[in-house]
Amino acid sequence: MTARPIPETVASLMPRAKTELAELVAFRSVADPAQFPKSECEGAARWVADALRAEDFQDVALLDTPDGTQSVYGSLPGPAGAPTVLLYAHYDVQPPLDESAWLSPPFELTERDGRWFGRGAADCKGGFIMHLLALRALKANGGVPVSVKVIVEGSEEQGTGGLERYAEAHPELLVADTIVIGDTGNFRVGLPTVTATLRGMTMLRVTLDTLEGNLHSGQFGGAAPDALAAMIQLLASLRAADGTTTVDGLTSDTTWEGLQYPEGEFRKDAKVLDGVELIGTGTVADRIWARPAVTVIGIDCPPVVGATPSVQASARAQISLRVPPGHDAAEATKLLTAHLESHAPWGARVAVEQVGQGQPFRADITSPAYTSMADAMRVAYPGEEMQSSGMGGSIPLCNTLAGLYPEAEILLIGLSEPEAQIHAVNESVSPEELERLSVTEALFLQNYADSKRA
Repeated sequence: MTARPIPETVASLMPRAKTELAELVAFRSVADPAQFPKSECEGAARWVADALRAEDFQDVALLDTPDGTQSVYGSLPGPAGAPTVLLYAHYDVQPPLDESAWLSPPFELTERDGRWFGRGAADCKGGFIMHLLALRALKANGGVPVSVKVIVEGSEEQGTGGLERYAEAHPELLVADTIVIGDTGNFRVGLPTVTATLRGMTMLRVTLDTLEGNLHSGQFGGAAPDALAAMIQLLASLRAADGTTTVDGLTSDTTWEGLQYPEGEFRKDAKVLDGVELIGTGTVADRIWARPAVTVIGIDCPPVVGATPSVQASARAQISLRVPPGHDAAEATKLLTAHLESHAPWGARVAVEQVGQGQPFRADITSPAYTSMADAMRVAYPGEEMQSSGMGGSIPLCNTLAGLYPEAEILLIGLSEPEAQIHAVNESVSPEELERLSVTEALFLQNYADSKRA
């Protein structure tokens, strides 16, 4: 019987893919036991391991990483002399935020308006399903032409570096000729895109203390130093009036050369309210791909409901700083720490704790594997040519892999296009993108194997 073409094979596998993605999304696999039970991550890891075993992967293992989480590994031997390709995804997810703001339960895959909604549907449980679809399509069309390793991380969203440290301690485990990171996304739906750069990041918690305990605001307010007001003033020092990041010693004038992001499209993708200005200067691409960006991602303060008329004695905030290529994340951490320590008003006591860090990454999109990827995308996306863009997010593992395996080619693709709204409420994945990118990956593996035999 003649095998069906790869696109037809992948299309036939999509109902199964939806069922499997629903099973995987159902795990509340936030890698923070303070928010969700650790058993949810452990259950997701076992599900991934079972899926690999069902596809005849060997050496399937749950790797206990130094940050207390588990990454899942497996290998699938290819023909003699074939190159080895490492496929990456992660099964941990961001917290759902305000579950009441979701139009459907965040951990229940729900189809609506032609998309599949659920936390992790695009970032990055869908990325693992993409790998499975590509491999299944190849197995149905004569076999997988390369040796494959799969690594599925359990704490990527937390930035705690468990897999990075594990890989450094076991460098032989993930060695490969090329690496496909399935955790980025197309510039927009239907436009095939590889990611050329990633911003790195540093995550800090800062605590300000001003009093031994809270005080009555009527009796002491006006002279007693308010820790919450001090925190507001300190955080305001991190931005200029136009919103540009202003960390002492950190430059913010780099420009992006390449695919641009029209402001109108960005406003639509980011759902910016009418009349509200964008922040920063330069092009949108400059601001989100080429320059550092600070964000206050959390602050501990009394909620409005139940608030008492008190001068606050202590305040705490968590700060994310995205670091573009050309900057060192460790140096940026030092600069941000020094800024926080020196800008706290009124002599407030400052304590800064680092809770995560990852270096920025720049891919070599002129390497031969990108030719194989461009050819694959041309078939999967008829009439479109492969584009390259930056990505404002961070995947700290990329630099670790580049350092461990300097000869390996690293390609970044994935399902997190703007409509996916990753990290926000109502995250979703486009099933059409899942199908086309699975076709892309399968064809890439075929093309890549052929190029190595030539």
